[in-house]
Amino acid sequence: MTRRIVTNMSLSLDGRYAQPENPVDMSWVIPYAVTDVARDHLTNLWQPATTALLGRVNAEGFLGYWPTVIGAEGADPRDEGFAKWLVDAEKVVLSSTLDNAPWERTTVVDKPAAEVAADLRATDGGDIVVFSSASVIKALLAADQVDRLALMVFPVFLGGGPRLFDDGLPPGKWSLTSQAAGEHGTLSLVYDRIR
Repeated sequence: MTRRIVTNMSLSLDGRYAQPENPVDMSWVIPYAVTDVARDHLTNLWQPATTALLGRVNAEGFLGYWPTVIGAEGADPRDEGFAKWLVDAEKVVLSSTLDNAPWERTTVVDKPAAEVAADLRATDGGDIVVFSSASVIKALLAADQVDRLALMVFPVFLGGGPRLFDDGLPPGKWSLTSQAAGEHGTLSLVYDRIR
């Protein structure tokens, strides 16, 4: 069985994944990311996965933060589960600037995302999941390499900033696999590519 490429991104209601003035400030996500629907959404993505595919900036953020959740007082068990999975999973970081990875079980690769995804598909393992690495997800969408597209939609307008879905993506149909709504109007949407 071929491994699936699964991507996950948080989007504002106006289709943005980052604020225009400060793209690394994700404070707009925080009130929604701690909802039950968001935590369950994330859990459903990492449980069948064995590999995380990340861009360098995202890897630095994720791998700087998530290990600190393990054993933290009052940590939600789903957050702690994801943190442990992330530490233990195979990680592939796309970077043209890193020579070696400062994280365990991590390989740094300086190749196009679609090529790396194709290489990973040819190996054994579970899902290959891309968490919030916009540049990686955009490249994989452009190459029609995404098998499962997971989105968390938060009821806020950012009023500008980068969009996930650029013009010129290859046409294709998707099937809604799961949906859930939660506190504050948070939506979890998961689509599978129809091939």
